[in-house]
Amino acid sequence: MGAIMGVLDGKVALVTGGSGGIGLAIARAYLAEGARVFVTGRQRARLAAAEAELGPGATGVTCDVSRLDDLDALYATVAEQAGRLDVVVANAGIGIAAPLGEITEEQVDAMFATNVKGSLFTVQKALPHLAEGASIILIGSTAATRPEPFLPVYGATKAAIRNLVRGFAHSARTGGFRINALSPGATRSSGLLGLLSAEDLAATEDSVPLGRLAEPEEIAAAAVFLASEAAGFVNGSDLAADGGYAQV
Repeated sequence: MGAIMGVLDGKVALVTGGSGGIGLAIARAYLAEGARVFVTGRQRARLAAAEAELGPGATGVTCDVSRLDDLDALYATVAEQAGRLDVVVANAGIGIAAPLGEITEEQVDAMFATNVKGSLFTVQKALPHLAEGASIILIGSTAATRPEPFLPVYGATKAAIRNLVRGFAHSARTGGFRINALSPGATRSSGLLGLLSAEDLAATEDSVPLGRLAEPEEIAAAAVFLASEAAGFVNGSDLAADGGYAQV
């Protein structure tokens, strides 16, 4: 018997913010399905650890997606080493807890620069490198429609992500790609666990109709679907992987 083919065999994928959490889980899943994967992160040491764990099928590139020169260098590396991209996952994002009355200009600038500006230019600068039929995935959030009181600005950035996907989807035919949002609910990642107290975490779990947080691997499975040919007619959509939190 021959080897079992992965659904992404021969594909080249980029996952920004791939040195931990959901991004690293997506990179692992893509590798398991046969893709070659580029991952980015801002912290070189953390990125190197992720690259070592992922193995020879992965390449780590230090990149702050809010810096356009960093994105130019990233895509130059991808072009030189792989020649094209079949999948782009704009996952890099930050969340800073700040309720109304305590929001600072620096927090607003940081979240919009990474989450919105960074995602936008991750997509736009990828265009010359996309293979025909490429899949672009922007990581959204349930916060786009159901923001927590301590994360209103973060929710606003994710609402912007949803609208960028809608707007960019009009260019799918001429651009030769399809683009979708993937919106996780609360996920058991270091980012969320570091943001919430034990009490808030328990309350969050209780508010999910399935009664638990998502595991990063569950979000990664949805990202595999959107990257695969099985989602070949899915464009401009928002796939919720949130246990029903923002759906009911």
